Amino acid sequence: MGYELHPETPAGGVPLASWLPNADAMLGYVKTFAEGFGIPDLAPPTRLAPTRRVLAVARLAREVGRLDSLRVVAFDAYWRRGWGIESDEDLRWIAREAGVDPQAALAAASDPARLADVAAARREAIAAGVTGVPTFDFVPLAGREPIRVVGCQRYEVLADAARRAGAAHR
Repeated sequence: MGYELHPETPAGGVPLASWLPNADAMLGYVKTFAEGFGIPDLAPPTRLAPTRRVLAVARLAREVGRLDSLRVVAFDAYWRRGWGIESDEDLRWIAREAGVDPQAALAAASDPARLADVAAARREAIAAGVTGVPTFDFVPLAGREPIRVVGCQRYEVLADAARRAGAAHR
């Protein structure tokens, strides 16, 4: 489910350096992490972007069967091209590249009902104890507590959580 991590982010975003005390170190870690997954051209953003509008578009994309495509395009725009993901121009391009009607995407980005759904999804996530993205809950079969993994983690961390939850290695 899409989760608006920082709803307080103003239009236009904020410089990461003003939001994170050690932004350069964090971005360096993210770049190295991406390289480990075969993504050598990551260009971490310098601004924290608001995501409410693109999450509303993602809801439309899910309805028309294009959510996976939209995710790929939006992440590429933000993390590899350094683009914003909130302006009408950004959203039109992201939608078109993902196979979603650009005009329908712009309408979704401003639709009060869709924006309310984005806010409701955040409330649900908070109620479930979600504190970061991504969040994975691995649910063991034998009634034990779920194993939660939060944040961008190495494959080994996720595989270990899955094994502890009872998944068999293939």
